[in-house]
Amino acid sequence: MSTRQRAVISLSVPPETAAEYRKIAKSQGETISQFFREMFEFYKREKLKKELNRLQDYGAAKAKALKITEREIEKLIFEGR
Repeated sequence: MSTRQRAVISLSVPPETAAEYRKIAKSQGETISQFFREMFEFYKREKLKKELNRLQDYGAAKAKALKITEREIEKLIFEGR
């Protein structure tokens, strides 16, 4: 038997937002809780993508400033492993 634990979260939104939220969840064949979990996972993935892009931009700027090629970067990475 599963011993899944849940925490109840209460949100306050305008009635129009609540109605739209319920409508979307229903149209997707999901419960309100399932829809929230899906939205939260999407949010976390998007945050990670933004962080990855930020790090890539930082790395590209550093490589450009140091005049290091992509091939040289790969070599340095594999040497360090």
